[in-house]
Amino acid sequence: MGARRALHFVFKVGNRGQSVRFYRELLGMRILRHEEFEEGCKATCNGPYDGKWSKTMVGYGPEDDHFVAELTYNYGVGEYRLGSDFLGMTLMSSQAVSNARKMGWPLKEVARGIFETEAPGGYKFYLEDKEQPQQDPVLKVTLAVSNLQKSVSYWSDLLGMKIYETNEEKQRALLGYADNQCKLELQGIGGAVDHATAFGRIAFSCPKEELPNIEALMKKEKQKILTPLVSLDTPGKATVQVVILADPDNHEICFVGDEAFRELSKMDPNGNKLLDDAMAADKSDEWFAKHKMQKTSA
Repeated sequence: MGARRALHFVFKVGNRGQSVRFYRELLGMRILRHEEFEEGCKATCNGPYDGKWSKTMVGYGPEDDHFVAELTYNYGVGEYRLGSDFLGMTLMSSQAVSNARKMGWPLKEVARGIFETEAPGGYKFYLEDKEQPQQDPVLKVTLAVSNLQKSVSYWSDLLGMKIYETNEEKQRALLGYADNQCKLELQGIGGAVDHATAFGRIAFSCPKEELPNIEALMKKEKQKILTPLVSLDTPGKATVQVVILADPDNHEICFVGDEAFRELSKMDPNGNKLLDDAMAADKSDEWFAKHKMQKTSA
């Protein structure tokens, strides 16, 4: 098995301006790149929607060595219903804690030196009040599972993740592909996982040659494949191959060919301007108000 990397988590955002403010001003992340699309993605990157949408990648550094957030914005959707599937992203940054206090953003201390806050849309973030490390400050993403043992077996036996910690009493497990990468924490919730309409997707890269093998293994083991191996084109950029899976609790998992993705995911120095220009040009709220209509609540 070749080297695999944790890349990003996909969040659907209904209010792009408020969301960008949270990630950029409170968390202190940078706009890595921004892209606008006229129609839905054939790998449902923006969810089950066909209209105009945008993708904004935000993080503390490039995806070559940082775990980042992908913000997908569908122009006709104003809000999404949050489920029980995504339990939080944990990062280490006393600066983010300080920023939240200065901005008057709600913070709740849930453990000594660890503060819970929410991004617009209700997504939970846990901020460790420690100096931001030189390496990636994003420590882990926590997802809910209905059967911890079954999920650990899926992620470790089938997807090749290393098990770093398990705690049967607290129904938690910590897994990952490398010590210096963002980890995946699985948290048993003792019942079915509800993905609602705000469901996200976690992405990893692997050598391109492994993608058919991953797909074949899932077929052999009778596991869910949401999108069979497909090529995705981005105009003027690299074409990447992806396969989209679903784990036992239907968490969406994207594996992308690493070689092309490194080319595609290069930081765009114009990312900030492209995003700001797109937000300034977005008259969708005005259009809906003029026609006495409301954006869809998905």
